[in-house]
Amino acid sequence: MNLVDALNAWAPSPTTLLLVVAAISLLESLALVGILLPGVVVLTAAASLAGHQEVAMFPLLAAAFSGAVIGDGLSFWLGYSQREHVRSVWPLSRYPQWLEQGQKFFERYGTLSIFIGRFVGPVRPIIPLVGGMMHMSPRLFIMANLASAVLWAPAYILPGYLLGHAWQYMPIMSHELRSWLISLSILIVMLAIVFSWLRLQLQRGGRVYWLFTNLARRNRLMRGLWLRLITPQRSEPPLASWLLLLTSLTAFSGLSIAVIHVHGPFRLDIQLRDLVMEFVQPGQLNLASTLDRVGDMYGIIAIIIPWAAWMLWRKRVDLFAHWSAALIGIALLNTLGKISIGRGRPWAPEHLSESFSYPSAHASTTILLLGLMAAFIATQLPMARRFWVYWAAIVAGMMMALSRVLLGVHWLSDIVGGALLGLVISALTQLSWQRVARPGLDDMPWKRLLLASALMVTLRLQVLGTI
Repeated sequence: MNLVDALNAWAPSPTTLLLVVAAISLLESLALVGILLPGVVVLTAAASLAGHQEVAMFPLLAAAFSGAVIGDGLSFWLGYSQREHVRSVWPLSRYPQWLEQGQKFFERYGTLSIFIGRFVGPVRPIIPLVGGMMHMSPRLFIMANLASAVLWAPAYILPGYLLGHAWQYMPIMSHELRSWLISLSILIVMLAIVFSWLRLQLQRGGRVYWLFTNLARRNRLMRGLWLRLITPQRSEPPLASWLLLLTSLTAFSGLSIAVIHVHGPFRLDIQLRDLVMEFVQPGQLNLASTLDRVGDMYGIIAIIIPWAAWMLWRKRVDLFAHWSAALIGIALLNTLGKISIGRGRPWAPEHLSESFSYPSAHASTTILLLGLMAAFIATQLPMARRFWVYWAAIVAGMMMALSRVLLGVHWLSDIVGGALLGLVISALTQLSWQRVARPGLDDMPWKRLLLASALMVTLRLQVLGTI
């Protein structure tokens, strides 16, 4: 039995699916629980399965609506009745800044915060709780709760539902390719859940952080490593950077060994190429070509120019040196890796005819640059909002990197290897930066720098006639 048949056999009944969607909507809106649950990803997956099973749309929307209303209602009741004890409940006892952020949001928008807050990721599960703690009028809360849920349910359910429903109308796709896409979707959901959990546990007060501190207290060697490598002159330990380095370096090493051993593309690479050849459209190729230009050498230079100019203008030579060393290092490692492994491309235009495929320099450089930008921007944001900066970088990096697969000049494993190499260098750069105490970056106008980078890239694309 292949994966598609197995999922069809194990899929819950329509009634069970409605209950699952209602439960996810409730938990995603429930205070404390909703902070830890990547509800958007899980809800999209459940809605896609409902669309695939052809569950009626109206009952599905009603289930999501009911769960969201009940979840916000329970959060409001919890804050209203347990106002004095809420701060002592985990995870708010370990992360009081979440409650403070919710209170500022409520004070700014008042009654409208219940309506607006449902669509604002970092504060969504907190606002109804804060409203209860502030003894907001229950009548006004109910009105805002119902009105926001009416809009929230279709916004979060319909994209996944339509995707799953459209799956039924792709009969030419082989079972093998369907299995590949389903496996990739499951992997993305699992990674989102793990990422959300680790994001909390690696912060001060998290369980993983607590485990490391306990080990450091009991073991002299661990204590020395902790004091020298983990928390030198810093209020926040760079555990996330160390974990990123270890995981990405291990994965990159294992994948590179496998690439050398196979002497050609993996079966998964060939399956994805066949999938692209079946369904690629001219418009998709045009978009891929544009993204490819954004991530090539001249596109990267256009992105970097505003940032480098600001660093030099502000005399932040330390920051300029770290970014320069990272970009030069990734270029050298890409060249060395391509020559050493010598893997051929699936197809090579004239300007790439003498270039090898693994690892993808396009992917590695893009991921490195976006990773550095996200990491330094995140230092200026509250802890609860940093999650969105990293996810924006991940989505942008995936789109730019996968454009090379769509154009047919790279295998999927080339992209994965390049992305992992970019993460390795990004983690090393962060650890080097965090090694000593440095002046803060509070004066970095990152919004203006992002806008300037976008304008530089747009100007280049216009000169090339791409847009």
